[in-house]
Amino acid sequence: MTKSERLLALLQVLRGCRHPVSASVLASRLDVSLRTIYRDIASLQGQGAAIIGEPGLGYVLQPGFLLPPLMFRAEELEALVLGMGWVAQRGDAPLAVAARDVLAKIAHVLPDPLRDGLNGVGLKAVPMGTVPGRIDVALVRAAIRRERKLRMVYGDGQGQETTRVVCPLLIGYFDHVLVLATWCDLRGAFRNFRIDRIIDLRMTETAFDRPRRVLLKEWHVTENIPPFAL
Repeated sequence: MTKSERLLALLQVLRGCRHPVSASVLASRLDVSLRTIYRDIASLQGQGAAIIGEPGLGYVLQPGFLLPPLMFRAEELEALVLGMGWVAQRGDAPLAVAARDVLAKIAHVLPDPLRDGLNGVGLKAVPMGTVPGRIDVALVRAAIRRERKLRMVYGDGQGQETTRVVCPLLIGYFDHVLVLATWCDLRGAFRNFRIDRIIDLRMTETAFDRPRRVLLKEWHVTENIPPFAL
């Protein structure tokens, strides 16, 4: 790893941490010595990077700092192409367009050698069969972003239909099905629903009773999350 690659990697690590990170942790993440970390921090600060902290207390990158021109390792380019290709194949129409746009924007700002590498990645996301759904998944994503409740008609595996009002938390993309994790007002508990079994859906203007981040935290830590409504 060259020094410029190491400095960029150090910025990336700091960018992903909200709290001060010790030099020893940074050294472990980058597989370098403490002395190298101290030198690299000083070098970045000398170039204008908004890094605050000191030895023994840790370092943090202040919000709003812009990273230098994009540089990627070969594996990172492969991950980008494969990941965006997967989204383009499996996402709803607006999400698929967004995935292709992301790659185009990244290609536009890459140096020529890396742009050639991006175009020549030997990995490809292959379309997989999915059960067609009856609803617009983009509407679900919008409700998640806006933290608005959904009113839906759902058919279970036995053909029974129920009307639910739910707080949508996240969409799980499985091999052959999409699953919506929610807080269900009817049950007063977390419930998961196969999106292909949602018969009708509309987004309400009713906000979540509690912030999504709080519900998500509870959903993740709950040990007995109800099984998927298969």
